[in-house]
Amino acid sequence: MRTILVINASPNHNNSYSRLLTEHFVDRCKQHNPNDIFIFRELGNVNIPHVNQHWVKAAFTPENLRSCEDKQALSFSDELVKELQDADVIVIASPMHNLSVPSTLKAYIDQVIRMGVTTSLVPGTLGSPYVGRLANKKAYLFLVRGGYGFGSGEIYEHMDFQEPYLKAVLQMLGVTDITSVTMNYTTMQEALRQDSYSQAQAQIDALTPPEK
Repeated sequence: MRTILVINASPNHNNSYSRLLTEHFVDRCKQHNPNDIFIFRELGNVNIPHVNQHWVKAAFTPENLRSCEDKQALSFSDELVKELQDADVIVIASPMHNLSVPSTLKAYIDQVIRMGVTTSLVPGTLGSPYVGRLANKKAYLFLVRGGYGFGSGEIYEHMDFQEPYLKAVLQMLGVTDITSVTMNYTTMQEALRQDSYSQAQAQIDALTPPEK
């Protein structure tokens, strides 16, 4: 039995291919292991608070010295962090917005990167000064782009600040087992869009084989 945290970042409920990919993934997981527990975190259509001065003060105050105001400032962050800590599998579904991720997903990331809680700063560590505290978790990225050419070796690879950013953030949290599924052409010709969608579904099918 696994606890699977599904994070949807698209502001669209209808006509959202990233949501269709998470739905397909969830359906396949339920077929393969009906005992899986799913937690859904909606980001696309809710107000995710931005980190402010009160949050920063509270986050860098030792837990035993936090005031009631400090605890209130971190209450939503604590909720999000616990979801991540409890999850065995983390699924992030995100469209590409202006070469990167939607602002709500960025705000979520700012809420869950907590020094001494989800990551630690260890200067001089090979590869990264951050040592994550959420190890032994599997992550899936379901990434959707309106155009094309952002993949490895493709013409616009240098403009992709979506996949590299999310992978770096997950690694900062200690999650290194990351699999990406991408879909392109969502704002282009129907034939191209549907072909890319079918390919993404097939990749998910390969990740979640049917129950034998």
